[in-house]
Amino acid sequence: MIKLFLSINLLFFAFNTTPKVTSTFNSIDHSLWTILLQKHVTQDGTVNYKGFIEDKEAFDNYLQILSNNPPDKKTWSEDEQLAYWINVYNAYTVKLIVDHYPLKSIKDIKNGIPFINSVWDIKFFSIGGEEMTLNDVEHTMIRKEFNEPRIHFAVNCASFSCPALLNEAYIAERLDEQLTEQTRIFLADTGKNNLSDSNTIVISNIFKWYSTDFTNAGWWSRLFGGKNRTGNLVKYITPYTDTPLTKKTTVKFMKYDWSLNE
Repeated sequence: MIKLFLSINLLFFAFNTTPKVTSTFNSIDHSLWTILLQKHVTQDGTVNYKGFIEDKEAFDNYLQILSNNPPDKKTWSEDEQLAYWINVYNAYTVKLIVDHYPLKSIKDIKNGIPFINSVWDIKFFSIGGEEMTLNDVEHTMIRKEFNEPRIHFAVNCASFSCPALLNEAYIAERLDEQLTEQTRIFLADTGKNNLSDSNTIVISNIFKWYSTDFTNAGWWSRLFGGKNRTGNLVKYITPYTDTPLTKKTTVKFMKYDWSLNE
């Protein structure tokens, strides 16, 4: 049934019309987002923002669906909720870029007081009538509510060093598989991590910025547990790579490239 629905939507696109996507019983259907992503995002995560601009009607239709259908914790499963919020973050990040396109970096979009208010603090969309920022989605709706470090390889900040934007929607039925695969792909990408030497690995600053998420440690560990935290990062990474990491593996962090991922 799902394959049939997707095929119908693809036919709509072939005739340059916008498919009407409706809510399912428990959550919403993200098929339209998958169609847009497969059209405008390559397998390696390169984004054609001009393509999203050209498909404005369909894109706005999907954003409206997200805005009007916030998760219902009573009827939605946790996977449905988490998939929804990841798609919200990624779709509205694309929206932010196309609204300011062309630009070289998402950080070129200025907001408020320098070094205090960032592009991620701009209230430019609403969910269920509540104005929100990308930081609200990531830190309040996702990190606070779900104990799932792999989301850091799913949410995309429109930059070269970010984990690649998956060219399909996240869905509850495959969420665990998708998150695991994205984690493996990110760690294997030598432009973002270098795990070729088991003695010293060079990993993304994402692991530094969100180290407590990967090590299940509190703020005191961030301040005082440097060496132990590094060891725990290696322990977290080990299942997602074929490189034989050990307790003696040292960690360095790679410079982050904020260039636009196009």
